[in-house]
Amino acid sequence: MESNERKVFTVSQVAGYVKSLLEGNINLKSIYIKGEISNFVHHKAGHLYFDIKDEGAALNAIMFAGSVKNLKFAPENGMMIIAGGRISSYEKGSRYQIIVNSLEPDGIGSLYIAYEQLKQKLKAEGLFDASHKKPIPKIPSKVGVITSPTGAAVRDIITTSRRRFPYAEIVLYPALVQGDGAAASIVQGLKYFNSRDDIDVIIAGRGGGSIEDLWAFNEEPVAREIYASRIPVISAVGHETDFTIADMVADLRAPTPTAAAELALPNTPELMHKFNNITDKIRTLLTSRFSLSRQTVKRLSESRALSSPINTIDDRRIYLGSVYDRLDSKMKFNLSSKKNEFVKYTSALESLNPMSVIARGYSAVYGEDGNLIKSTKQTQKGDKIKFRLTDGEVAATVDEVTENEN
Repeated sequence: MESNERKVFTVSQVAGYVKSLLEGNINLKSIYIKGEISNFVHHKAGHLYFDIKDEGAALNAIMFAGSVKNLKFAPENGMMIIAGGRISSYEKGSRYQIIVNSLEPDGIGSLYIAYEQLKQKLKAEGLFDASHKKPIPKIPSKVGVITSPTGAAVRDIITTSRRRFPYAEIVLYPALVQGDGAAASIVQGLKYFNSRDDIDVIIAGRGGGSIEDLWAFNEEPVAREIYASRIPVISAVGHETDFTIADMVADLRAPTPTAAAELALPNTPELMHKFNNITDKIRTLLTSRFSLSRQTVKRLSESRALSSPINTIDDRRIYLGSVYDRLDSKMKFNLSSKKNEFVKYTSALESLNPMSVIARGYSAVYGEDGNLIKSTKQTQKGDKIKFRLTDGEVAATVDEVTENEN
């Protein structure tokens, strides 16, 4: 007889059962999924949350901070990737997702993506601008070299420096140039040389290799330390075709370590040739100057002023005498002219002097207030008045005031 009883499950039981099915499936414990990133969120705790989608479906994905720190590039929306991880279920949301352990671009290497992203970032900040490039000294006395002490690069640099300019001292800072800790080692080398006062130029580099081998010279701390260096830096990484972030930031890029030594140090034979040319030019200029000076001395020694000085002195006396006569004549003329002008102006002023009128028998009458009386209307009988004469004053009292009929 068939049972009509039905089995009822809770939501949690179903979610837990689905979770156990997904996480217990050996095919889903390690799986790689290809798709496009969307809804990307970089959580402040360091986790990455995003969806992996294609034209038919979308899958939630989470990458925890412990795995994120191993990424060589920065994921972003629209990027095609291959995610490696395991399928899990989030019971409270009743959804399944992939816990991502590894992430790489689809069709292009993660290191290349990281390289391009950092290059664009530093370029936008101006770290590659030519205006920040420092000139390389013409004749350095000490060259700092940051590279592996056992690699071919250091041997090439030393050999080239001895051949070109053995007078310069090579100071080696033994650094890691590959693998974990290489970037930090290069940064320390740059800091060390910048702490010294006797280093004229720095060469930082290594021999060629894959992008993984050269990656330390693509690290952001190395780029920023090169940019901050007060000493000019020549980047010498890899071979002719290799080009790193360090090359772009450095004050000068050399395609190889050997070329870096050639750019940092002058060629002794060429330097001697230039020195000899300069010496010859100086000798020619001095010879020409001495010859001109001798001619000048000879011309002066043969001049009349030196060969017969008494005649020159007499000539000067005669000239001074003529100048004196001209000045004397001019001075007498000017004095006579000024004297005539003085007499003319004195006569004009004298005619305007009221005392001159008084001297001819007239007098000026002033009231008690000191004002000049010009009319009978300014005084009346009994007023005190004064008459100003050429030799003094006379006080009087008005007895009568009579006006002219006209």
